[in-house]
Amino acid sequence: MNFDEIIDRRGTHSVKWDMMEKIYGVPADSGIAMWVADMDFRPPAAVQKAVEDMAAHGIYGYFGDDRAYLDAIRWWMATRHGWEVEPDWIFTTAGLVNGAALCIEAYTKPGDGVVLMTPVYHAFARVIKASGRRVVECELVGEGGRYKPDFDAWDAQMTGEERLFILCSPHNPGGRVWTAEELRGVADFCKRHDLVLVSDEIHHDLVFPGHNHIPMPLAAPDILDRLVMMTATTKTFNIAGAHIGNVIIPDPTLRKAFAGRMMALGISPNSFGVMMATAAYSDDGAQWVDALLTYLDGNRRLFDEGVNAIPGLASMRLEATYLAWVDFARTGMEREEFLHRVETQAQIAVNHGPTFGKGGENFLRFNIATPRARVAEAVERLQRAFRDLQ
Repeated sequence: MNFDEIIDRRGTHSVKWDMMEKIYGVPADSGIAMWVADMDFRPPAAVQKAVEDMAAHGIYGYFGDDRAYLDAIRWWMATRHGWEVEPDWIFTTAGLVNGAALCIEAYTKPGDGVVLMTPVYHAFARVIKASGRRVVECELVGEGGRYKPDFDAWDAQMTGEERLFILCSPHNPGGRVWTAEELRGVADFCKRHDLVLVSDEIHHDLVFPGHNHIPMPLAAPDILDRLVMMTATTKTFNIAGAHIGNVIIPDPTLRKAFAGRMMALGISPNSFGVMMATAAYSDDGAQWVDALLTYLDGNRRLFDEGVNAIPGLASMRLEATYLAWVDFARTGMEREEFLHRVETQAQIAVNHGPTFGKGGENFLRFNIATPRARVAEAVERLQRAFRDLQ
């Protein structure tokens, strides 16, 4: 587990590294890719071995007999999250953006409202709009350097035409681990407005010391009749290219509707993704994640200390995820100016705040899941780019 190893991903069809020049104008040879949410680390050895064993066998037919795969998911949820899952609750999708899109198809109709707590992961709004539904942005409140929900304001926004609420827990991009009280508030909000709650918990394994992620079924066990859970190995173990995710649905009525959409669209998992996920959810995978979190915690401290030392910049303290959310509002600069300094002068490719919805206008998102030397280099570049403020 050498997280300090610099692995050159250029020329490997990596979206993060091979597309940053085309999309952001950041030079491929000298730029630092800190946008797409995958890590620059090798996965656990058990995952690599699973792929190598498949390659050695040399036959890539249809996957069958998923008992070990389902048992691995159930073991991980029980041992790491205290959540008991039944095997017939689990659906396997082509990643969780696909899972969210299927939920929208299963539980809403064109023109219905889908509620998001913004700023939030940009793919949600993209699939909502593409499906002909309406994005309803309930803006989070920044208080004490962290986001909080404002249920009173959100209640006033509801028109009765909303059918679905997508929760990001832990929150991307703000890095919040929602408290039991906040999760209970979300559950009650969904009950008041008769909304199906889709809880995307893809970052639930990437939680820093001092914080405790609570799965929604444990926070609000009385809403299982309207709850859809989404989890995955992909963020945790850096296997996003496997395009595999789990949609876990305790309620039989919701399960039937979701199964119908999967059947209608002919969706089934690829064998590589299933084998990688099975290998990841293991003792080997657990040890790797524990080491990863220790390393990411060091990256977080290095990045926040360096960025927050620049007058006008404020990096939200991460409670979870490896995605730093930096506010440039107090620089007094227009967005074009601070973007120019980050992308052209510092040559760092980052996600633009407005793509995350209301409240993201003055922010940029930085991916710090990369070797520490690269994080240190990024901090130095930012300090040089904004040296006139110091």
